[in-house]
Amino acid sequence: MTVTEKIKDTEKQAEVVTFGCRLNIYESEVMRAHAETAGLKDAIIFNTCAVTKQAEREARRAIRKARRENPDAEIIVTGCAAQINPDMFGQMAEVNRVIGNDLKLKAESWTGEHNPMKVNDIMAVTETAGHLISGFEGHARAFVQVQNGCDHRCTFCIIPYGRGNSRSVPIGEIVAQVKKLVAEGYKEVVLTGVDVTSYGPDLPGKPKLGQMMRRLLALVPELPRLRLSSLDPVEIDEDMWELIANEPRLMPHLHLSLQAGDDMVLKRMKRRHLRDDVIAVCEKARRLRPDVVFGADIIAGFPTETDEMFENTRAIVEECDLTYLHVFPYSEREGTPAAKMPPVDHPIRKQRAKVLREAGEANLQKRLQENIGREVEVLIEKNNTGHTPHFIPVKFDTDLAEGTLVRAKLTGHNNNVMTAKVI
Repeated sequence: MTVTEKIKDTEKQAEVVTFGCRLNIYESEVMRAHAETAGLKDAIIFNTCAVTKQAEREARRAIRKARRENPDAEIIVTGCAAQINPDMFGQMAEVNRVIGNDLKLKAESWTGEHNPMKVNDIMAVTETAGHLISGFEGHARAFVQVQNGCDHRCTFCIIPYGRGNSRSVPIGEIVAQVKKLVAEGYKEVVLTGVDVTSYGPDLPGKPKLGQMMRRLLALVPELPRLRLSSLDPVEIDEDMWELIANEPRLMPHLHLSLQAGDDMVLKRMKRRHLRDDVIAVCEKARRLRPDVVFGADIIAGFPTETDEMFENTRAIVEECDLTYLHVFPYSEREGTPAAKMPPVDHPIRKQRAKVLREAGEANLQKRLQENIGREVEVLIEKNNTGHTPHFIPVKFDTDLAEGTLVRAKLTGHNNNVMTAKVI
């Protein structure tokens, strides 16, 4: 369940290896700046993920490989896995230091005495500081943290114990950061967090996510594109519905934290929505903005899931026409209630995940075919590739400047990527 990205700057001699979510990508950039300011030389920082056991295994494997290839480097481990299980990483011979998930964002954690173990009580953290940065090396779009932590306790999830309780970044700090990023040339900002739709109740006036987004777009009119990370289906507020309907700068691509399409499974997961809630959200969004596309996170083979329950999940992919699926076989996490429930056999989990991915692939192919001949605006990223507002990947056969917006005609598709000509 990991997405691994490297952010490396040979001049500054600092390397950050990132596992996991978009929020980690953002936080890695904060750490890279702190490491540079602290003058760390030949340091390799691992920003870990704890969503699955596989994510932890990948991190440990990467750490061991880094030590073999860089015997003199200082290896520092942080992130969710390090926060939840610091001793596991601290006992690795390859690791020099472990820094907790909250402390990794503080400049003082990277200077002074190099304590081999700096991990605090994440549940005691009550503030999310605004970490203003000038850009994201290697990314045409910028990820801006607006929220951290989670107050919910889904039965499969260990992340609240790595991130702490929900806390929000004040609107003024978000606006200041986005203004800075736009001034640096970024054309798209992605608002991210652990549970972004829980934004606001800890702030004065208790603003909701939609209100924050509305004020952000009003106060930064020069921002061309705003995108959201994963959303809880039942926490879309009225201001956000208004933006979905009427704000062209909000990209028509919503990624839902679905997890399952069967009511009994959702209840056992301790989710806050049911099957009909998701269908209603998709129908309303399409009424307000007919061209909107959806992605979704789905867990296959959750404990107690029967063939009939799984079929409800498979069917909702078609009923809601979900295009971009992140599908993962259920993975036990020690310390979660779901780990104590009657399990589904591993081969069945993998087979169900395969079926779901094939359903998502079919919807994606349909979406790509429908877009042939359309004229769209594409944000250019690396190697003459980019994404449309609907997050369709596009490849050009001409050299284009990274970070620019170009008008293009989509001409075909190959290997889930559309081809295009600049117009």
